[in-house]
Amino acid sequence: PHSRACPVSVSPGAAAAPVAAMRVGAVSARAGAASRTMISRLGFARAPVPVVRSRAMAVLGGGARRCLAVSAAAPQQEAGGKSKKGGRGKKSAEEEGPYSKTVRLPATSFNLRANAVEREPEIQGYWSEQQVYEELSRNGGGAPFTLHDGPPYANGDLHIGHALNKLLKDFINRYHLLHGRRARFIPGWDTHGLPIELKVLQSLKAEERAALGTTELRAKAREFALKTVDSQREQFKRYGVWADWDAPYVTLQPEYEAAQLEVFGKMFLNGHIYRGRKPVHWSPSSRTALAEAELEYPEGHKSTSVYVQFPVSSAGPNVPPELKPAVEAAAVAVWTTTPWTMPANLAVGVNEKLEYAVVEAGGDAASGWARRSLLVAKDLVEKLQEVVGAPLTVKGLLTGAQLEGCKYRHPLFDRESPIVIGGDYITTDAGTGLVHTAPGHGQEDYLVGQRYGLPLLSPVDDAGNFTEEAGKFAGLNVQKEGNVAVIDALREEGALLKAEEYEHKYPYDWRTKKPTIFRATSQWFASVEGFRAAALEQINATSWIPASGQARISAMTEGRNDWCISRQRKWGVPIPVFYHATTEEPLLDAETLAHVTAIVRERGTDAWFEMSVEELLPASRRAQAGDYVKGTDTMDVWFDSGSSWAGVLQANQHLGLQYPADLYLEGSDQHRGWFQSSLLTSVAANGTAPYRQVLTHGFVLDERGLKMSKSMGNVVDPREVIEGGKDQKQKPPYGADVLRMWVASSDYSSDIMIGPGILKQTAESYRKVRGTLRFLLGNLSDFDPAQHEVPYKELPAVDRFVLSRLAAVVSDASTFYESYQFSRVFQVLQRFVVADLSNFYLDVAKDRLYIRSAGDSARRSCQTVLNHLLRGLLTICAPVAPHLAEDAWLSLPYKRPTPSVFQSGWTAVPQQWASLPEADALLWAAVLELREAVNGALERARADKAVGASLDARVMLYVADEGLRARLRALDTSGNGADQLRYLFIVSQTEILDTPGPARLCPFSEAFGTGEDAATAAE
Repeated sequence: PHSRACPVSVSPGAAAAPVAAMRVGAVSARAGAASRTMISRLGFARAPVPVVRSRAMAVLGGGARRCLAVSAAAPQQEAGGKSKKGGRGKKSAEEEGPYSKTVRLPATSFNLRANAVEREPEIQGYWSEQQVYEELSRNGGGAPFTLHDGPPYANGDLHIGHALNKLLKDFINRYHLLHGRRARFIPGWDTHGLPIELKVLQSLKAEERAALGTTELRAKAREFALKTVDSQREQFKRYGVWADWDAPYVTLQPEYEAAQLEVFGKMFLNGHIYRGRKPVHWSPSSRTALAEAELEYPEGHKSTSVYVQFPVSSAGPNVPPELKPAVEAAAVAVWTTTPWTMPANLAVGVNEKLEYAVVEAGGDAASGWARRSLLVAKDLVEKLQEVVGAPLTVKGLLTGAQLEGCKYRHPLFDRESPIVIGGDYITTDAGTGLVHTAPGHGQEDYLVGQRYGLPLLSPVDDAGNFTEEAGKFAGLNVQKEGNVAVIDALREEGALLKAEEYEHKYPYDWRTKKPTIFRATSQWFASVEGFRAAALEQINATSWIPASGQARISAMTEGRNDWCISRQRKWGVPIPVFYHATTEEPLLDAETLAHVTAIVRERGTDAWFEMSVEELLPASRRAQAGDYVKGTDTMDVWFDSGSSWAGVLQANQHLGLQYPADLYLEGSDQHRGWFQSSLLTSVAANGTAPYRQVLTHGFVLDERGLKMSKSMGNVVDPREVIEGGKDQKQKPPYGADVLRMWVASSDYSSDIMIGPGILKQTAESYRKVRGTLRFLLGNLSDFDPAQHEVPYKELPAVDRFVLSRLAAVVSDASTFYESYQFSRVFQVLQRFVVADLSNFYLDVAKDRLYIRSAGDSARRSCQTVLNHLLRGLLTICAPVAPHLAEDAWLSLPYKRPTPSVFQSGWTAVPQQWASLPEADALLWAAVLELREAVNGALERARADKAVGASLDARVMLYVADEGLRARLRALDTSGNGADQLRYLFIVSQTEILDTPGPARLCPFSEAFGTGEDAATAAE
């Protein structure tokens, strides 16, 4: 809001031409509160203002400006021959004579075109040659900083999500390196597991696969993994990411594998690892157990759900006597979405707090049932009636606790089973309120079975086929024909009440994209219950960004079951256990662990598959070698990567790495993945979290907000962003820095978008920054700070004001880098470059730079500021756009203080720059507001053909606030060639009026402001 009316007039340079005069409104900053409001709105010139380009004018005697009047007959020519109408006039010898040679135009080798495809690799070669990263990360004078890299999987090329992740890490590391911290970054790769094993097998012919032994398979898997590591490493390097690329950690390295075995050993000896037979997620398509983190739950999975009756054979001791006949004549009604688990049914669970009803079914729909009387939760009677299409009449009520101990007969097998108390998982949200319980095929079922001493029946093999225990269903696949056969058998026995399609979320193997099953197998488990409380305590002691991450991982840890860490694969780290050939009792103790770990450290885990039992056992056990066989299970790959704190951080503390790490940074899906597996292993082994702070980012979508897929044709390949596509008009080569600036400009705390339009906008932002740097460099071509820098106290007021803006921008950028808010760094940089520099300071500085003599004090003071601006912008840009910053640094026209911009450190801002008095800040806010008003009036005058260039005009200005008027006069009479209003407005003359009268005579005059002064000015 404008606090005062301030008439401003603009007239042609010749005072005797009132017909062309005009007036505009501007702002007074007389009232303190209103002035602060104005400054806040302007943001010290952060908001964009219209640009009016000045032209370099020829120097007349004493350096005075040449003031040109408007002529209707012919447009005036500026120095350099450009006409006021924008055309290029013919230069005469006279025109080129005394004036054009006096213009000092910018000169620099720094090109406006980045030529990134060639230039960026050259700069990366320069960094390598100068050993910039190595020098800073090893010999920096500050404290170490450890950002621990979560290892990407060594399978295929990098995608845009990889780029997002690694570039965020690089921003952080480069920022800390600029501050002198020893930010050594060791990149990693996850190289074991099923996907690589499958890739190898898929590359072979059927006969080759059949003849392939374990050692040969492992050799081919190693070769494939290392080849992929080399490919991905080169792609990461092209992004401009700094790291110990020649010494990464790879989970197949012997020293890493040995460290992983030590973690396993610690957990085992601490009592947190055991072997047991219990139901686990099993992938028939992969023939292995899976952890929760290896599952995905796609939408649209359809199962055949069934309502089934089990005839009651005897009432339990808690059934009321009057209801005993009705209960024994009834059948238990259950509901399941996995009919194939019916052969494994050993109990029916009830909730002891729920009320159950004995109901009688009428009508033809129940004519095929073995029994018309059913037991069902009272609250679900109406719903069941609708489902089965038969009226249900309630004959009696009793509680779940009263049903405990009742017996029923299985409709397909000759066995009797009990009704048992389940738990709170039994509700009336769906089904019948009575739960089919198969301890070999469900976690809650297993726990209930443990309480009641039920056997662990799981008649399904590794391929997902029924075994002989399933009777007539043996050999059928449980997810295909076996499921149909069970339903048909139930129908034949009169036990099927209803079968219908049911759409729900169902666990799929995240690698094969095929559905899994839950089945009981003998596996190795980490008992999370033994250290759950300690893990939750460490979660609370960790800083989570965003804060919601803490609640997310806490909930996952609180509800986590024991972690199945064994896998039935060949390509992985073996579980170093021996089994007695007769009893199958495991042999695993401190001595055998230490011996095997020492062998692995020397030879790698291939030794487990190549050496004999006798060689693998310690000397004290070798005599028993004939009694034992080696285990064949390998470890879950999440145990591999989850042990990286041991294999990387602890193992390399002599290199300056810290354990716990300062920061882990990955996608938000890693709360149930790497963040959690790392937490569990570290807490179980050492009692502490492996990280002090955890930062997460979202996923990348196309610019319509859709998930990327090859079938949709919306995949953005980071290599094409950098190098361009086959059609470079459609997919131009933007270079790595534009890709990096896209990351920096995005709010990665949630999902972010990318596409051609977004990349084009980012490239334009990049060009604006590059153009600004080029202007700064070009105007420093004859400047050497050691000789020409002007002391701060001798700088004109406008220069001191701009340095105060630079100080604020550097401070803001540092704050946002520290808090990982890179999009706000980008915003601060863009606003400063466009609003403060391009639209104001660099615009008004051109005449000082172009037409003053080389050593003129006003020119040298301006160059002093330009140099500070350049140095400040380079350090702000460097973490995000390092090639751009380095390219500009290598183009410095004076001797470079250091070989690399990164070795120069973060810009140190003198306190006096940031200490601009409040009165000066208010003054410059008013000046910028007035300048905006003048530019607006000039545009109107041009539209009316009253003036051409702004130098055709004279400004008449009236400011009602006497204090502001006095300060403006002080600027206008400073005589320093920089602060006068005619320079700041880029006009030929300015006149500050004591009364508004003369301004009112101008035909274009208008009041600019509100309140009484505005009304007076309008009279």
